[in-house]
Amino acid sequence: MTARLHASEEFPAILDRIDALGETLESNADAAEELGRLTDDTARALLGAGVVRAGLPENLGGHEFSPRQLIETNERISYHDATAGWTMMALQMVTGTTAAYLGAVAAADLFPDVAGGDHALLAGHGTRPGRAVPVDGGYLVSGSWQFASGMSLATHIHSAIQVEGTGELRVLAMPKSQVTLVDNWDVLGLRATNSIDYHCAEVYVPATHTYRAATKDPANGGAIYRAGLVNMSAIGHTGWALGVGRRLLDELKLVAAAKSGTYNAAVDTAQFHAEYATAEAKLRSARAWAMDVWRDNEETLAAGEPLSTEQDTLIRLALNHATWTAQDIGQTVHRWAGTAAIRRGPIDRFLRDLGTGTQHITSGPVVLQNCGKWLSGAQPRAHWEFLDLVPHLPGQ
Repeated sequence: MTARLHASEEFPAILDRIDALGETLESNADAAEELGRLTDDTARALLGAGVVRAGLPENLGGHEFSPRQLIETNERISYHDATAGWTMMALQMVTGTTAAYLGAVAAADLFPDVAGGDHALLAGHGTRPGRAVPVDGGYLVSGSWQFASGMSLATHIHSAIQVEGTGELRVLAMPKSQVTLVDNWDVLGLRATNSIDYHCAEVYVPATHTYRAATKDPANGGAIYRAGLVNMSAIGHTGWALGVGRRLLDELKLVAAAKSGTYNAAVDTAQFHAEYATAEAKLRSARAWAMDVWRDNEETLAAGEPLSTEQDTLIRLALNHATWTAQDIGQTVHRWAGTAAIRRGPIDRFLRDLGTGTQHITSGPVVLQNCGKWLSGAQPRAHWEFLDLVPHLPGQ
């Protein structure tokens, strides 16, 4: 089953449901910023539309979208509201990979009836592992983690841990009630993602509710989950960046239509027209290339083969390119939108959300540098371990 790449027939219907919710998402966006989380109406609507279920394994009752279907799903939500897109992207990815990589005991506990809506929702972070002391049947876990996007909606926690004695990196799933939440998400952008910190000390987690962080062998679901945790994250972030970039350009188009023909309108200049066309070309090119990268990956996964180092590199590079292309577009929008970019409204909110989203570690400069090391031939026998390009050692 894990060799089969599933493309869900539910894809068009879910896109339609997302678009039907567009007005709700946008009308609730300001209230969500004030709350520091999605409004109850927005959260219920998106969960009811099947957005998280899209990332869950089919054999557990999920829709199990293909990578390109997930990219477009996250792109569509983010177009309507960047914060809602980020929150659902995080919940979808973390919940979906937990369902895929944990075995039967944990699946029965956390995902008893996915099709009926009875399943865990997971939020958390994995780049700074906590400590896991082996004990009979599991681990005593202690640690402090950051940036748990979507925590207000979560029932359970996803966190990286490092096993004492072996150094092995694992990922756990534990009830949210077993950690202490730290309400410290005070930022300019993505305010409603509730990306707070949390910590715990010596909490018992059964081994059945952990998996190897580097695994590419799913216990549930098909070939998409053989991409691994980091690449699954890249799918969602790529869709988010493309959706935000598209919305900002469309908002600038509305500003231009409103200002055109007025006295000294900058949007009537040849320079504006040239820069708008350039921005369109950049965004469309970034999207086309990202989809091309994932089309190639889908063919490899469907053939039952592992992704190569070249493919892993291009996944990271396509995400970096989409993110910083969106940021570049944001600067163009800010330059030409005038006061529409500084007053409360969609442009101001999307620009702030974009500025925060670009700081995610997956689009950081070190990842880009590592992509360059591989592509330039500087480390031809290296391989990726999470976000690090690890050189080949003699004897390996």
